[in-house]
Amino acid sequence: MELHTDLTIGQYFERQVAAHPGHDFIVYPDRDLRWTYAEFDRRCDHLAKGLLATGIGKGDHVGVWARNVPDWLTLAFATAKIGAVLVTVNPVYKAHELAYVLEQSDMKALAIIDAFRDVDYVKIVRELVPEAATQPRGHLSSERFPFLKNLIYMGPEKHRGFYSMPELLVLGENMPDAPLREITASLHADDVVNMQYTSGTTGFPKGVMLTSRNVLNNGFYIGERQNLGLDDRVCLPVPLFHCFGIVLGIMAILTHGSTAVMVESFDPVLVLAAVQKERATALYGVPTMFIAELNHPMFDMFDLTSLRTGIMAGSPCPIETMRQVIDRMHASEMTICYGLTEASPVFMQTTVDDTLERKCETVGTRHDQIEVRVVDPETGEDCAPGQPGEFLCRGYNIMKGYYKMPEATAAAIDADGWLHSGDVGTVDEDGYYRITGRIKDMIIRGGENIYPREIEEFLYTMPGIEDAQVVGVPDAKYGEVVGAFVRRSAGSDITEGDVQEYARARMARYKAPKHVFFVDEFPLTASGKIQKYKLREMAKEALGIEIGVFAGERGEGVDPAATDDGCVVRQ
Repeated sequence: MELHTDLTIGQYFERQVAAHPGHDFIVYPDRDLRWTYAEFDRRCDHLAKGLLATGIGKGDHVGVWARNVPDWLTLAFATAKIGAVLVTVNPVYKAHELAYVLEQSDMKALAIIDAFRDVDYVKIVRELVPEAATQPRGHLSSERFPFLKNLIYMGPEKHRGFYSMPELLVLGENMPDAPLREITASLHADDVVNMQYTSGTTGFPKGVMLTSRNVLNNGFYIGERQNLGLDDRVCLPVPLFHCFGIVLGIMAILTHGSTAVMVESFDPVLVLAAVQKERATALYGVPTMFIAELNHPMFDMFDLTSLRTGIMAGSPCPIETMRQVIDRMHASEMTICYGLTEASPVFMQTTVDDTLERKCETVGTRHDQIEVRVVDPETGEDCAPGQPGEFLCRGYNIMKGYYKMPEATAAAIDADGWLHSGDVGTVDEDGYYRITGRIKDMIIRGGENIYPREIEEFLYTMPGIEDAQVVGVPDAKYGEVVGAFVRRSAGSDITEGDVQEYARARMARYKAPKHVFFVDEFPLTASGKIQKYKLREMAKEALGIEIGVFAGERGEGVDPAATDDGCVVRQ
């Protein structure tokens, strides 16, 4: 079986436009904004020509720092058509992190919105690039960021030193099509088209260079596992800056001629309303998103009977949550994915026909066209079925490398082309893979290896617990012990002693949580993943343990830009 496509994103999109011009491609239900494939193509062409007119071309790095606003995707497809590299910036970044990405990525243009949560984007850019207030647009000369030449505001408002999106669209609309067509046709599937910054756990974030071959084919195989087609309408409340949104979401939708039902920023009511209004057939999210939707007091007001499939990823899926998604949300064909940004990102996934147990206890089987191994981290030998080891993968999906970081690239991808995930798991005789944790997340208590996933799944069985996360906590006697962060169910008044007693009575004592912390919510990344390194810091602070004294943590919490620390489809 050959790869699905050798086309670039721009070339593939234009093929889909020709095949389904009047079919809905992107819908924002909350503002009744709809673009068919043909309408969106025209908008992307106008922006692409506008970018060309301002000096942006093939190989230039164009950053986008925004939540899921409509023109995030316009910029993504416009840059793909001219061969520019879209650099996605985490919307919760602040000045320090943005400055790092601006400099490390050699960014030539940056497109922003006004603000997100407590981050004022315009103010931060003004502080980092003061020259923009006095220099003409398109001719920026920044002392700190010498590559940066253009600033773009993704809205109608005018800001000194910025092009506005309407200006670029009008500029491009009045330019001939021929130069754009020539550029799009000249591009290759192995050209870098997207750069996403991994959070890392030590040092600085690394720019993962992904090609059209990487992400288009990965999106296709992801969509195949969901049986996506022309009639599917996929609700996406996950962020586009992350591979969950742009690859699992948009690339899977594009390759199957489906429709993207967009939610600008996650809110459980907006998601439920979008599913009902647009009769969505698929829904994406991390487990915490599904839990928030299921537990919302207005849940029963919405008609979700149109749902069939979707993806739950980002962290392990509690069995009870999946059961409710199937029973109460009607998504009987929900799937689970596993991967990492460096792998474009997915290389394991369940199918629509898998049993409930396999959807919750495994991350499915390997994708087509990708090799997977489970190896002993110490010896490099392949592990027997059921024996924990590190996941390695090889195939079309492996990144081109980390931008300007050859040593880090060589450390991640060995001489034989195998990407080392750093994640621990097993494979059974039927080819189903199970995640047991990150190598760095494994708790070692007095020589005993403890996998957080096992204890988390156990704690979900206790009445009064809605959600639980387990981390290693420093201990003078054992080196590390189990710490559990628990969200109580509504009306529950369980105590630390109750949780400890329940665990000690039902599992090996060394696995029982020594410390239990009750929280109303978990610290989350912008993509909805739980930040375990922050939970470890919270535990140390609560117990009066000096932050950073525990060598076993391998640097967690050192990097302020480390905003993702999940195991499943991690970045």
